[in-house]
Amino acid sequence: MSIITLIQLVAGLVLLVLGADCLVNGASRIAVKVGISSLVVGLTIVAFGTSSPELAVNLESALTGKSDIAIGNVVGSNIFNVLFVLGICASISPMNIARQLLHFDVPIMIAASIFALVFAWDGNINRMEGVVFLSGGLAYTTFLLCNSYREGQNTSDEVEEIVNKSDSSNTWLKDSLLILGGLGMLVLGSNWLIHSAVAIAKTIGVSELVIGLTIVAMGTSLPELASSIIASLKKEQDISVGNVVGSNIFNILVVLGATAIISPQGIKVSQAALSFDIPLMIAVAIACFPIFLTGRQIARWEGILFIIYYGAYTGYLILDTVNYENMALYRQLMGFFVVPLTVITLIISMGQYFWKSR
Repeated sequence: MSIITLIQLVAGLVLLVLGADCLVNGASRIAVKVGISSLVVGLTIVAFGTSSPELAVNLESALTGKSDIAIGNVVGSNIFNVLFVLGICASISPMNIARQLLHFDVPIMIAASIFALVFAWDGNINRMEGVVFLSGGLAYTTFLLCNSYREGQNTSDEVEEIVNKSDSSNTWLKDSLLILGGLGMLVLGSNWLIHSAVAIAKTIGVSELVIGLTIVAMGTSLPELASSIIASLKKEQDISVGNVVGSNIFNILVVLGATAIISPQGIKVSQAALSFDIPLMIAVAIACFPIFLTGRQIARWEGILFIIYYGAYTGYLILDTVNYENMALYRQLMGFFVVPLTVITLIISMGQYFWKSR
């Protein structure tokens, strides 16, 4: 593995983050200038911006025939967003959960995750299934737009801050250049990231699926991590949680859908992803609902538990890759500790919920 490959990997990640930031800033300013409410901008453009690295990487993967990286990127990003991003944010400050997330967005995230497994069950997500996913993403976005216009509220402080920082020099041309520059960095960054990740996988003997689930997934989730941490530090928990849930929905419906449509033979899904990683993504999504519902808040200890879960998952991937001789024992330990710990967490959360209700 050459130093050039490592430099290309880091440079690709940097370009993805910078490209997403430029895209969000430019598009947000233009949207507000033409009269779109800041809430609509926050729910659509900002959400798209933080997930644009996943989209760029997956489209590049589809065009180059790297299906394992494509599916691993989406599944790994969704697991990373819930367990690590929410875990870090909750560890910084307990996070209150908005009612809309409980009643609408989280159920959609769970449903989308289940449909991902259903569509992939035959080992391939074909173009027609991609159309279904993409249509669902468009319907979800349309609902948000219509609902936002109906409410007529400008509640996205994040977008207002972006616009307020604009001065007279921020012309239409400058904002348009920001969008074009952001898209260019996303394309170039995704290209560098894919090629360097594949080279690293071949050098150290790691499967492309594992690279997609770890390095690529973490790298493309950096915008979500950065924006959620900043929002958490500012005590704006709704932005943190909404960013994660919205990005996960976008990743499955739009990113996976678009990838399946442009891929000549659809997205091939390996047996490893079907038997472990996608079911884990579903379990993580489902686990959010009772914790969110019963507590209406993610406490610090629950955030720490999420981080421990992600560490155990990453450890599993690494040990399985290097053919760890005591892998069976590790699986048993995971079963003996993780499952009971999860049940205990849900019982405690439900106990707190009913105690507060009384």
